[in-house]
This record gives sequence, structure tokens and C-alpha cells, in this order.
Amino acid sequence: MEDPIVNRVAKSPLVNLDLEELFPEIEVAELDISQWLTGGFILKEKELRTALEAADLSAYADKVVALHCSTDAILPGWAFMLVAAAVNPLAELIVLGDKATAMTAYAQRYMEGLDLSEYQDRPVIIKGCGDRDIPEQALITLSNRLQGIAKSVLFGEACSSVPVYKRR
Repeated sequence: MEDPIVNRVAKSPLVNLDLEELFPEIEVAELDISQWLTGGFILKEKELRTALEAADLSAYADKVVALHCSTDAILPGWAFMLVAAAVNPLAELIVLGDKATAMTAYAQRYMEGLDLSEYQDRPVIIKGCGDRDIPEQALITLSNRLQGIAKSVLFGEACSSVPVYKRR
């Protein structure tokens, strides 16, 4: 008679952490400041303020906003500050840059805000593959934070993982 098959992974103290379940789905919306510049290049403060007051910014509600200028206009910092101030009551986060930069900043902020106390002194494996595109910054921030908490951090699947950190 053969021995029964035992799932040793299920019985191990390993905690599986799936970023697809942990990391929220959020949309990144681009906001190009050049639409409010004369000819796409010339900044006039009064016109910018008037345009922002009249603009329908509801498309940016609950989104990560990638604020940028698609032209080669040279703009002072306060121009971006004015636009950000107008969008801020609606947006989840506003970042100066492209979509990838905005998503990286959001991943950093989100992972820094997580309560990781349940992983105290436990071996943690961060799931490696999935259907969603999760920024690598989420992995880096999460693994860095877990180093001060978890007994060990691995990446991948229980059957084939890469050790990232082990407490001495």
C-alpha cells in the first residue's frame, strides 16, 4: 500500500503573500498642462487660473494622476502646483511625470502604509507570477519592509522560490 500524498507546503509555516490580492486596482490618468498654455508653450497665470476654474476635472476622481507637459515649454514649479491644487480634492494621488512614474509612486506609498504585523517572525513568500501588472516598486518596498518584521522573505512559488532575505 502506498503512502498518502501529503501537501507539505500547506502544512509548512510559510505565509503566501499574493500581490494581486494585496495591491488595489487603480487607474492612472494623464493630465497634460500644455492644454492650458497659449499655443501650448506660453504660460499666462491669469489664463491658467481661469481655465482651471472652468475645467471639468471629474475625470480624475479616485485616480492616480500623472501630471506632465507634452511640449517643451519651460514652466515654473508653481504652474504644476496650481494644477495639482485644482485636482487634489478629487485624485487619489498626483505625481509629476508619466504613467509609469505615477504608478511607481503610488506603489511606494501604498506599500509603506500597509500593516504587516501579521507577518511578524514568520517566513513569507511573495507570489511571483500573476495576471496583473504590478510595479516592481511594490515588490521592493514590500520586501524591504518585511525585512524588519518577517523571519525570512522569498519570492516566487513554494515549489520554486528565490530567497531574498533571512534573519540571522
